[in-house]
Amino acid sequence: MSEAPLPVVSETRAKSSAVNGFVVIDKPMGMTSQQVVSRVKRILGVRKAGHAGTLDPMATGVLVVGIGHATRLLGYIAGKGKQYEATIRLGSSTTTDDAEGEPLGEVVDATGLSSDAVATAMCAYVGTIEQVPSSVSAIKVDGRRAYDMVRAGQEVRLKARTVNVTRFDVLDVHQDGAFLDLDVIVDCSTGTYIRALARDVGQDLGVGGHLTALRRTRVGAFDVHEAVTLDLLGPGNVLETTHVASQVFPTVEVDEAMAVDISHGKAIRVPLSGDPTAILGPDGRLLALYRPDADLARPVAVFMGGGYE
Repeated sequence: MSEAPLPVVSETRAKSSAVNGFVVIDKPMGMTSQQVVSRVKRILGVRKAGHAGTLDPMATGVLVVGIGHATRLLGYIAGKGKQYEATIRLGSSTTTDDAEGEPLGEVVDATGLSSDAVATAMCAYVGTIEQVPSSVSAIKVDGRRAYDMVRAGQEVRLKARTVNVTRFDVLDVHQDGAFLDLDVIVDCSTGTYIRALARDVGQDLGVGGHLTALRRTRVGAFDVHEAVTLDLLGPGNVLETTHVASQVFPTVEVDEAMAVDISHGKAIRVPLSGDPTAILGPDGRLLALYRPDADLARPVAVFMGGGYE
């Protein structure tokens, strides 16, 4: 987010259940995102935590975890753009569009594909596209998770969703027997399934495709280079809510009189440059998120305990 030292929560506060803030975890392979959150809660001794955007168990990389009242910002962070590095294996499709699924049909020799053919197929998925998510996903159908329905033997057909891919480039190419493996980098909007990109590129090339590796390297302003592994996580890794909000949202600072009104969730008359905007008190602490509404600004979320009640 910044090359300057990041404000962190003090060790004393981080050991209490009242700690609020964020940790950027480098998620290990083989764990669900919720399992990572549970580990964070145990390590830091906190009761309330959540994450900004699920990663599959096979995936690694950036998982933003919010703690305490910072969890109220997670939905906004999850909606930010993301970057992934992945490996697409051409020559075989699977039931899950990744390496954890069962093969579909016979292996097709993909080693004869030209770089131009691959580039043309990938180019079709750059820009605003309609993407059908993998059937083994967390999307709900009639109140049930799609992956639960698939595992129960039911056929699942998900509707296409509009997503945006701003970058889809090959970093390296490897041959492995009849397979052609593409190391790729993808910049995309939230809701984009990298597994689906692998599936669709493979289908267009006539050889099938699936994902064999996935690493999320960025979520909004959070970069993998500032992420910490679970075994190294400690109180000093908790970023203050105010600092993160200032990085994610435009900010407005108000005086003490208006801060009192904000602490009670009142509409205020102040120009906002974003929807939402982070409102900071005269001491620079985060008071609330507000959004413009006609000639007033109205609260989205109010963070109490700022000393202005």
